[in-house]
Amino acid sequence: MKILALETSAKAVSAAVSEDGKILCSGYQDTGLTHSRTLMPIVEHILKNTGLTAADMDAIAVAAGPGSFTGIRIGVSAAKGLAFAADKPAIGVSTLAAMARNVAFADGLVICAMDARRQQVYNALFEAKDSSLTRLAPDRAIALAELAEELKDDPRPKTVVGDGALLCHTFLTEACIPCRLAPPHLRMQNAMSVALEAEAMAAEGKLVSAQALEPVYLRPAQADRLRQK
Repeated sequence: MKILALETSAKAVSAAVSEDGKILCSGYQDTGLTHSRTLMPIVEHILKNTGLTAADMDAIAVAAGPGSFTGIRIGVSAAKGLAFAADKPAIGVSTLAAMARNVAFADGLVICAMDARRQQVYNALFEAKDSSLTRLAPDRAIALAELAEELKDDPRPKTVVGDGALLCHTFLTEACIPCRLAPPHLRMQNAMSVALEAEAMAAEGKLVSAQALEPVYLRPAQADRLRQK
């Protein structure tokens, strides 16, 4: 199975092509430029270098959230457009589940963390054992204090991953909860992990149409919250 995967959930942007668990090609950029400017040139570049097109893919995958509201919208819109134009199914991947794959080799508790502002993180928990992951908590927005309370009596080795890893690691360490940061090259979200998570989802039949693909925000955008007030 060939999958084209997109990742735009945070500051960096990336795309990758995988086939049956192997990454054929990937591109990554973290230069501060907007995803609307950088995503499609990366996609075009990796497809050209592999001699493939969107029509050669079995599915188009994207990190559908949680994450940056603007970033998620850009990624999901691009994935919908690519899937619709190529008449391919789509796969909306949890940003947190994908990033957990970065450190699946590190046995213990994987703490996924994206900065959600206001002393909160977008978080999910997984147990890693023999390079396999078992989900322990759903994707959620949770206060760092609440997360620390949840983890304080857990004896397992803990690895923190994601663009909010440093924030989370600092808070947990100050709360006397030992944990380790994922190494820098494995810490951030990337499309390679999105592709691999998408392959696992495809094997479970979790494919949707381009029309049905939707972003996952976990909480309302700031503009919506202000409007409601």
